[in-house]
Amino acid sequence: MKLKPLLVMGALALPALALAGPAPMKAGPVPPPAIQAQARDILTELVGINSTHNIGTAQAAKAVAARLKAAGFPDADVQILTPAEHPTQSNVVVRLRGKGLDKPILYLCHLDVVEAKPEDWSLPPFKLTEKDGYFYGRGSIDMKDEDTAVLTSLIRLKQEGFVPDRDIIVVFTSDEEGGDANGVDWLMKNHRPAVDAEFAINAEDGGGLIQNGARLGYGVQTSEKTYVTFQIETTSPGGHSSHPEPNNPIYRLARGLVKLEALQFPLKMNATTRGFFKAQSARQEGQLRADMLAVSKEDADPAAVARLSADPRWNPQLRTTCVATMAQAGHAENALPQRAAATIQCRMIPGDTQADIEMQIQDALGDTGIAITVVWPAEESGESVPQPVMMKRVTGVVNEMWPGVEIYPTMDAGASDALYSRAADIPTFGLSGMFGDVDDNRAHGKDERVSIQAFYEDVEFNYRLMKSLSRAE
Repeated sequence: MKLKPLLVMGALALPALALAGPAPMKAGPVPPPAIQAQARDILTELVGINSTHNIGTAQAAKAVAARLKAAGFPDADVQILTPAEHPTQSNVVVRLRGKGLDKPILYLCHLDVVEAKPEDWSLPPFKLTEKDGYFYGRGSIDMKDEDTAVLTSLIRLKQEGFVPDRDIIVVFTSDEEGGDANGVDWLMKNHRPAVDAEFAINAEDGGGLIQNGARLGYGVQTSEKTYVTFQIETTSPGGHSSHPEPNNPIYRLARGLVKLEALQFPLKMNATTRGFFKAQSARQEGQLRADMLAVSKEDADPAAVARLSADPRWNPQLRTTCVATMAQAGHAENALPQRAAATIQCRMIPGDTQADIEMQIQDALGDTGIAITVVWPAEESGESVPQPVMMKRVTGVVNEMWPGVEIYPTMDAGASDALYSRAADIPTFGLSGMFGDVDDNRAHGKDERVSIQAFYEDVEFNYRLMKSLSRAE
């Protein structure tokens, strides 16, 4: 999932930076031509492999492993690990061995993509097409571009003879976009020694945003909302439609859904979200500016909270949200329904728990005849606080690449593979080298594409960041 976050500034060990406004758009550095050609070749191969859930990641994993071995990685350092119960969902774990002066760092990269129907696209989705300064193809922005950038950088370091102070581990995994074979989760639970690290970098999150030809800033993802899915259901014996009964499950469920629509979870702020509103306030005017400044404080003004909560742009940064996404009822047009059910998807802010959210939903429904069950349990995940040394190096690479760009922590409204590494007590940070246009985000959509210039900048960024972060303190 590639959901570019809004940019925020918080108190998470980041350097104090003035809000000077968007930086002028200048092209960043790119790799040498030979490395660009290699990256383009890898991206062409990966986009050309259909790795949707129904097909699986096995072929893509084999392609990645073959590239690594051809570059000189020994067989022992390139593992293809596949769950026995999911034989098409393969994961690659590769290790660039270092001097052992510090605990390894881990890079998270997923190989799977969402479905793309050729009839819906104007170009072939599983073929890389170069057109008008863009690379088109499914996964070109989510996240085979990042897979390519990380893989190319790892191969480049190996072929240069670079020996890091600490091991660099990279995983290329399955089912980040959906399915029951999430590679990071499975590796953390079944192959922890192979992926254990001091901290992890999620290569698809964070990164920069561009709007109207200006760089808005660079986000370091330090937290994310997690999700839990519930089903609410009510039943009755049913009967013939000619004899309506008072306990009609459809009406009963509908009454519950109306109450649930009105449910607003309590305000819950953290360092990242308070910083979010402080940063956003500098770009606003009037009441909106005042309200954002108000909620950035420990004792938020209730009136300001209420006004911001009414705007769907800001409400998800203030609290947990739940929404009905699917409904099913009845079995025949001439029969009273015996069952009515709805799916409720919740996005929990760090610090909330599944049990608390379920209790609040039940209270809001106000009807013990509406049963609530968990369809997909939550993986609770908190904030990852970056250490000063790490942030100094990230800041250094960003400043080398894009001078004058401000750096902020971000909280994603959606969940990613960082959910599983954080749950495994590995601090995880979204650090992408991609600058995406806020007005042209085609991840998961028709004619997905990535700017060719931005892609090559991303390749160079990952190379420089890997070298910098792999140095011992």
